[in-house]
Amino acid sequence: MTSSPPPTRIRKMPEERRAEIVHTAARIALEEGLERITLRRVADELGVRPGLIGHYFPAADDLVSEAFAYAASKERASLLPDEEIGLAPVDRLARFLARLTDGEYVDLGRLWLNARHVSRFKPGLRAAVRAQEALTRDALTVLVDKGVHAGEFTTEDPLGVALHILVNVDGLGAYTNDDVPFDHPALHDMAIATAERLLGLPGGTLRARG
Repeated sequence: MTSSPPPTRIRKMPEERRAEIVHTAARIALEEGLERITLRRVADELGVRPGLIGHYFPAADDLVSEAFAYAASKERASLLPDEEIGLAPVDRLARFLARLTDGEYVDLGRLWLNARHVSRFKPGLRAAVRAQEALTRDALTVLVDKGVHAGEFTTEDPLGVALHILVNVDGLGAYTNDDVPFDHPALHDMAIATAERLLGLPGGTLRARG
C-alpha cells in the first residue's frame, strides 16, 4: 500500500505574507486590543512558526504600530470613500458623520481609545497615532474647505471646524468601553449638531442628508 505524499506548503510572496501578518494583527487589535498582539499570537492565528513573523517584524512593537496604522487607514477609507469624491461636500460630510454615529464603528472607537493609552509607553505607536490623526484631520479640513468654496458651508476656519468635529467624536469614543454604555439621544447627534452649528447649517440638515 503506497502512502500519499504530504501536502506541499505553498510559499507566499514576501509582500503577500507581510500584508497577511499585518491584517491578522489588525483583526486581533480590533477584537481584543493592541496589547494582545504578540509574534506568537499572530503566528498561531496563521498556523506558522513565530520565527516567520519575527523575520518580517523583529520587534513586536513595530507590528503593533503597523497594525494600528492599517486599521485606521481602512477606517478613513470607509468613512470618506474615494467613490464619493464627486458628491457635494455637504453630502460627503453628512455621510461621514452618519457612519460614525450609526454604531458600526464601536470596535474602531475602542481601538483609538486603546491606541492613545498604549502609545504613552510606545514611541513607535505614538508616531503612528499622530500620523493617522493628521491624515484624518487634513482630509476633513479639505472637505470643509471645499464646502466653503462651493457656498454650502459658512466658516472662516475649516481646520477649526474639523478639530471641533474630531475632538467631539473622540470624546464620544470614551463611552465605547462601557459594558452597559450610557445612552441619551443627544449623544447620537452631538457631533452632527456641532458641525451644523459651526458651518451655518439649519438643524437636522446633515442627519437628513446622511
